[in-house]
Amino acid sequence: MFSLFYDRKLTACSRVVALGGGHGLGRVLSSLSFLGNDLTGIVATTDNGGSTGRLRETEHCIAWGDLRNCLSQVAPRPSIGSLLFEHRFDGDNALSGHNLGNLMLLALDQLCVRPLEAVNLIRNLLNIEANIIPMSEQPTHLVALDSQGNTVRGELAVDAMTSAPLALDLQPKVQATCEACDAIRQAQVILLGPGSFYTSLMPVLLADGIGNALQQSQAKIIFIDNITAEHSAAGEQSLQQRLDFCQTVIGKTIIDHVLCHGLAEQDNGIFHYRQLDSELQPGRHDKLALAKALGEILLPERIPEL
Repeated sequence: MFSLFYDRKLTACSRVVALGGGHGLGRVLSSLSFLGNDLTGIVATTDNGGSTGRLRETEHCIAWGDLRNCLSQVAPRPSIGSLLFEHRFDGDNALSGHNLGNLMLLALDQLCVRPLEAVNLIRNLLNIEANIIPMSEQPTHLVALDSQGNTVRGELAVDAMTSAPLALDLQPKVQATCEACDAIRQAQVILLGPGSFYTSLMPVLLADGIGNALQQSQAKIIFIDNITAEHSAAGEQSLQQRLDFCQTVIGKTIIDHVLCHGLAEQDNGIFHYRQLDSELQPGRHDKLALAKALGEILLPERIPEL
């Protein structure tokens, strides 16, 4: 009864779009998967580490890892398909460390006209209703300008920076996927984060067309903060500094609400504090608590206890 109430509240806000990458976006999509086709994830494609990084070096493709992770998070479980999609090879050979899902997406990409078609084929294979869209269908890398005026290239290197970057960009500049921009313009709710601020969220916002679409959108925009501070330069910054950086990149003050982890249920202006930590996976958002908190922010009126 409890969860169904908040499911109904969020279902009333159809066309929910979430932006980001990695485990954070996957967690959000998983918690809202009951929205079905009304849920869209726009996923960063700039990762250059692990299996994804190796494929990017040899195949000059977009980063598939975050897309694979998000698809996996919203796939119905358990199934042979989802288990195969997440299988990682071990041993001492060329396949060692590669994820089968990454290889499947790459193979389908080579057979299709567009990377988005490869993603949609996997969605159909795994019976996924939510829309998963790469931020861009063109390969690009995240680059940063450090405090000494040096250029830092690639997500791994940006994550390793000891101080906050003065600026971020994509090299080469790439156009956002047209479906991503359309989804943002038509959304009723847009979610930013959680996850690695500089290397998961910011790449999506830097793709040409995303900032303009956000400026045109009439949606309520909610920034979801991390449960714990990042082990990176972003972790040394205050929440307000990160919000300011985010809105500077977008070119407009657009964030309506900020959802934060806190011990007490309270609101302070646009800031909303809720107990969001998962008991089973500390440091990650509890899926039910996240959906409940978003429902309370978007539709704050309460109904009698069931």
